[in-house]
Amino acid sequence: MKPFYNVILFLLFLISCKPTKDSSISYIKLNPKDELKSSELQTWYQKDYMEDTIPGISLEKWYALNKKKPKNNNIIIAVIDTQIDLKHEDLQGKIWTNDTEIPNNGIDDDDNGYIDDINGWSFTGTKSGGYVVWSNYEYVRIVRDWEPLFKNKTETQINTQDLFKYKEYQRAERKLEEKNKYYRNWFKSLNYKAVLYPITKDTLKHFFPKEDYTFKQLDSMYKKYKINDKTFKQRRDSDDRDLGALIGCMISGLEMNQNTLKDIQDMQTQLDSVVNKNLNIEYNERLLIGDNPAILEKGYGNNNVSNNKAGHRLFQDHCTKMAGVIGANRKNNIGIKGIVQDVKIMPLSISPSGDEHDKDIAMAIRYAVDNGAKIINMSFYKEFSLHKEWVFDAIKYAEKNNVLLVHISGNDGLNIDENPSYPNDNDFENFKEISSNFITVGSVTHKLNSNFVSDFSNYGKQNVDLFAPGDEIYSTAAGNTYKFDSGTSMAAPMVCGAAALIWLYYPNLKVAKVKQIILDSGTSYNFEVIVPGTKDKKVPFSELSKSGKVLNIYNAMKLAEKVSKNK
Repeated sequence: MKPFYNVILFLLFLISCKPTKDSSISYIKLNPKDELKSSELQTWYQKDYMEDTIPGISLEKWYALNKKKPKNNNIIIAVIDTQIDLKHEDLQGKIWTNDTEIPNNGIDDDDNGYIDDINGWSFTGTKSGGYVVWSNYEYVRIVRDWEPLFKNKTETQINTQDLFKYKEYQRAERKLEEKNKYYRNWFKSLNYKAVLYPITKDTLKHFFPKEDYTFKQLDSMYKKYKINDKTFKQRRDSDDRDLGALIGCMISGLEMNQNTLKDIQDMQTQLDSVVNKNLNIEYNERLLIGDNPAILEKGYGNNNVSNNKAGHRLFQDHCTKMAGVIGANRKNNIGIKGIVQDVKIMPLSISPSGDEHDKDIAMAIRYAVDNGAKIINMSFYKEFSLHKEWVFDAIKYAEKNNVLLVHISGNDGLNIDENPSYPNDNDFENFKEISSNFITVGSVTHKLNSNFVSDFSNYGKQNVDLFAPGDEIYSTAAGNTYKFDSGTSMAAPMVCGAAALIWLYYPNLKVAKVKQIILDSGTSYNFEVIVPGTKDKKVPFSELSKSGKVLNIYNAMKLAEKVSKNK
């Protein structure tokens, strides 16, 4: 039984032009509400700590107290992501429609460079009307494209202006070698397991006729044979099938949640694609699209943002979840309530299984800006960037047009001040911000203790702007369903929702001011947390992001009102 602690809470209300100090929560002893009821868990991120003892974004508090009507009718939020479920019950009426385009006439009626783009665009759409499922990782593309420039060269042979690219090439080369070794070994082990599995099942029936063995029982049998990992690998390579190897095979399957032969075969299929597509320098998915990935251009891809063929729901799940957090219908009394009602979601598909192309990122941002989006959600990331200058130019284009971009920090438990995460408003070459319209978001949990920051969340005092709830978030999902999910992906759309509310009520604010309002108005939590990626290293929560805060919509709307009046 967990010990109980006394808690002393201090809420500091200081008079200031910024609500930076308006909700600072300190703890002398920690007594988190670790476990939530199912009803609380579904909506925890919308709660307010002082009213609900749950560290959410104070959304329900704002709605309960707000008496004003918005000045804007609607805000368009582009979600650059995967395919989306356009038929989801909780997103009906919430998807952007291009009213200047006549559906399915094969003509670019609005002359924007995209034919029949009724609900957005798929930049990974294929010539056959489908979409790319598998693509290379970005480090594979870098090795392939930059090998002629840098292969077998030393640093002294490199021009100063190419030194950053040279070091990135070396980093990519190391990454590719590491991942190739890892996944090929895993694939080999899985193939061995697939062969042994039927024999293992049959053999274990001798000891357990009802096949009711537990992990503990198998582990006990396994230890009698004193088989370690090295021995297992040797037996795998020699196709050994003694009893110890068979038991080890079943234990490994249980550990990996592979309880049937089909589970193993499904993973074989996945790993086959990772090895032969994601990591294969010779694989070129752009042949399916038919574009030239070396130049920026309009019109490639297709208008199919919601491929509903059997077996494709998985590839709609992610974007559907983002859309639900932002704008699921608040008034239909079904499903969930999104952060903002008066919003239209513009789905732009660029994310395959693999890494996104910088070309697609840049063109999707430009499409969103040119077609009226005010905010762009980007819940994807990668460790390398082949054409970061294309993306930087697109970010600056959005800034010029007063458009906010919200991006995730990533899910590797890393300090992205030291480990680059792309896209970013930091060029990681000169270490300077290139724009004032870009917010990077980390993830927190509902647990107000040392585990407050999600263990998967990336962080960084310079390159993560603030945190938002991203752990166990309930949202719309593909196939007209609802699911829980965790990741910084779930945190970013909350910031998008906050920005949408600000602009709905205070439409004259510039993008840099909206960004600053969101950062300044967050809740400060003044206690130590475990640094993601470590077991027990602790630092003050404020040290893990630039603002040191968590999104607070109630505070943001109050500050926006004050700033707007002062203007």
